[in-house]
Amino acid sequence: MQVLKFGGSSVGSAKAISQVCDILASYKRKGAMAVVVSAMSGTTDKLIRCGQLAAEGNEQYRDLLRDIEQLHLDTVRQLFPITAQSGHLSQVKKQLNQLEALCDGIFQVGEMSDRCRDKVMSYGELLSSWMLAEKLRLNGQNAAWKDSRDLILTDNQFGSALVNFDATDHHITSFFHQQSAEIVVFPGFIASNADKDTTTLGRGGSDYTAAIIAAAVDASVLEIWTDVSGMMTADPRIVPQAIAIRASLTRKRWSSPTSGRKSSIRPPSSR
Repeated sequence: MQVLKFGGSSVGSAKAISQVCDILASYKRKGAMAVVVSAMSGTTDKLIRCGQLAAEGNEQYRDLLRDIEQLHLDTVRQLFPITAQSGHLSQVKKQLNQLEALCDGIFQVGEMSDRCRDKVMSYGELLSSWMLAEKLRLNGQNAAWKDSRDLILTDNQFGSALVNFDATDHHITSFFHQQSAEIVVFPGFIASNADKDTTTLGRGGSDYTAAIIAAAVDASVLEIWTDVSGMMTADPRIVPQAIAIRASLTRKRWSSPTSGRKSSIRPPSSR
């Protein structure tokens, strides 16, 4: 089994999502494939800011919510033909309405708990991964979407939760034993505790989600797709002379396909 993770810029627009679909369609698969997705680029920061503004009693959070809504609804309109848009728009709107209700509650109470913040942040990955899965299905792929919160169980340390690996590995392996889809798309970054509350794995947690799944199923390869050639000496958007740092402690191969770049990391056989 192979596990691929795509970051926020890789799903940051309808065009980018379509490119990911093209990559997956042309991929030489060896059995089932798990695809882990981050939120659309910049969305998580906007979600955090929405919660903060609402907690401060600042109604500008509604403007940010409208920006988030516009991005995702426009993406649906660009991804799907008109004949298939209605149901997809309704599903995205339903999620966004839940987010709005949550932020309205924060505004009324005047504070945002860590538990509530994790819930707010979860919507980015939920929306992006669902859109990708639906686009794959529209393209004729045998694809399914699965909520990572059903499989990855953690403690109550909201914001940077610790994974219960025994329970998590059991849930993941059981799920794939019963799964017939060739591609399963998961939202990264999010999990749940014993009470089914949403938790998060810390910023950058989508890579962690992919690693958790890869370890649980003893994946043949874990690939982290990004749009830079690896860890850089500086931010290449600011320092044009930045170069990739050669990895020496992990087994990686770097390549430059048609869209994006990937690092392949073969996970150890045991944790």
